[in-house]
Amino acid sequence: MERRRPGRPWANRPRALRVAVFTTSYPRDERDASGRFVADAVARLRDEGVGVEVIHPALAGDGGFVAKLRRRPWLAPSFLVRSWRALRRADCDLVHAHWLLAGAVAALARRPFVLTLHGSGTAGRFSDLELARRMPRLVGAIVRRARIVVCVSESLAAAARSCGARDVRVIPNGIDVPADVGADAEPLEVLYAGRLSAEKGIEELADACRDHNLVVAGDGPLRTLVPHALGFLSPDELAERYRRAAIVVCPSRSEGFGVVCAEAMAHGKPVVAAAVGGLKELVTHARTGLLVEPRDPAALRVAINLLLGDPTLRRRLGANARDEVARRFAWPSVTAATVAAYRDALGIEAPTPAPLEVAA
Repeated sequence: MERRRPGRPWANRPRALRVAVFTTSYPRDERDASGRFVADAVARLRDEGVGVEVIHPALAGDGGFVAKLRRRPWLAPSFLVRSWRALRRADCDLVHAHWLLAGAVAALARRPFVLTLHGSGTAGRFSDLELARRMPRLVGAIVRRARIVVCVSESLAAAARSCGARDVRVIPNGIDVPADVGADAEPLEVLYAGRLSAEKGIEELADACRDHNLVVAGDGPLRTLVPHALGFLSPDELAERYRRAAIVVCPSRSEGFGVVCAEAMAHGKPVVAAAVGGLKELVTHARTGLLVEPRDPAALRVAINLLLGDPTLRRRLGANARDEVARRFAWPSVTAATVAAYRDALGIEAPTPAPLEVAA
């Protein structure tokens, strides 16, 4: 069990909150995309003076946490015991658990906790959304013990409420908005970024883009369908791919939020996305991008061809998308909402601002 502590002291800061972020997915290095949005949120919280200790399981192997446990289920008891001990030892006021399994461990450790549901499709039948649909009693036993349940999309929030969660708040993932927008490369590039697995719609992507200049940033079990894939890129390398792209495609069959979709929009790029989960909430059809039915490569291809053939439409949708992300997902407001959830969970009133001094 790896335990990461902040690199600077917090003891001298007034009213500093101490939070243990417990997550089953966290990047091991710059190129690891697993849980990158959790790491980004941790960095912003520390910048705001929150003392954060990150606790996450160190399981060797490729793929997401659930995939690793599927391959080696005998590791589950050891993981639960080590995680329980780590949370019991954590010097914190509050645990912030990411994903349902982390919430279950926090409940077993009898620590006050806030739970964030991400609904990642890479977990398949064990994703937050699928578990809420198939096992509402089990999910309810976890979410009812959380002081606050944070959901990254309205679809997840509805699922949490249906399972009995009492205080549910929608706080999306924060997104960096770059200072400028890059020009489209020639020949025009169609970009996909993410895991190369069935739930991400890779089969539909390969079919729809068979004659296009498709750039794939990612890796996974279906790499044979896109053998030219670049593998997972560092954040800076991926940002450069966004800048060059004419359009970005998000054909997922299931998606709790859609970080890649939001990042592409922040770069001013029109997105073609499947109308599922959080993607339906991110993209407004014909205003910030195009939505198509999931599992429909023909519809995906039509939408891609429409955008590739109309640069004026691409610029209009991209500009609208960038404005939308800046308005809804900027880090300052996302971080402030997260800190407010921590304070509410602990019953701490926010300090009253000092009155402004008016010069005579």
